[in-house]
This record gives sequence, structure tokens and C-alpha cells, in this order.
Amino acid sequence: VQVVQSGGGLVQPGGSLRLSCAASGLAFANYDMGWFLQAPGKERIIAAAITGRGSNTYYAESVKGRFTVSRDNAKNTLYLQMNNLKPEDTAVYYCAARWRSETMLTSGYGHWGQGTQVTVSS
Repeated sequence: VQVVQSGGGLVQPGGSLRLSCAASGLAFANYDMGWFLQAPGKERIIAAAITGRGSNTYYAESVKGRFTVSRDNAKNTLYLQMNNLKPEDTAVYYCAARWRSETMLTSGYGHWGQGTQVTVSS
């Protein structure tokens, strides 16, 4: 299994970025996918997640209404559209996969991307 991220970078407050995560070596539609963030000096936390077929999503309160998680199963790719970015969104962002489950989308991930830096600053 390989999970490769792209996107990220430096953006001004109020700006937008889109992260992508391409997975290979797995039956992508059978995997729930999540986006996690780790701010400097803090623990990694979940930002958003989506079920294998895209029917259900989860968002942390801190990103709700600003971030949108989506997936294209035909392309084995996960996305995170981030709008109205704030300095407190500055973090390393990771995508991750887990075998589909009826449990909450907030845990159980075992395949991780390499991480990508997002910096929100003027």
C-alpha cells in the first residue's frame, strides 16, 4: 500500500488550498480515508474523514464550514479543499486509510501518507 500526498504550501489568511492524496496497492473504495493535522508542538488530530463510498463525512469543529473532504474512487484519490484558512490551521497535514468500518471515522487508520506542510501567514 502506498499513500502519496501533494499540495500544501504557504498561503495568506483567508486564502485557499487543496490537498490531494493518491493511494495505490489497495481497493480504494473499500477504505475509509481521513485527513489529520499536527500543529507545531501538538498531537496529531483528525480534521476530516470520508467513508469508502463517500456517503458519510466527519469534520472537526475547528474546520467545519471551511474544509471539504471528497474522493474520486475512479482515480484512487482523496482531496481536502481548505477555504478561509487561518493562521491556526498551520500544521503538517497527513492523509490516512483504514479498511471500511462501522465505527466512527475518527480512529483506526493504518496507512499513512508522508505529510505535507501547510503554512498560513501574511
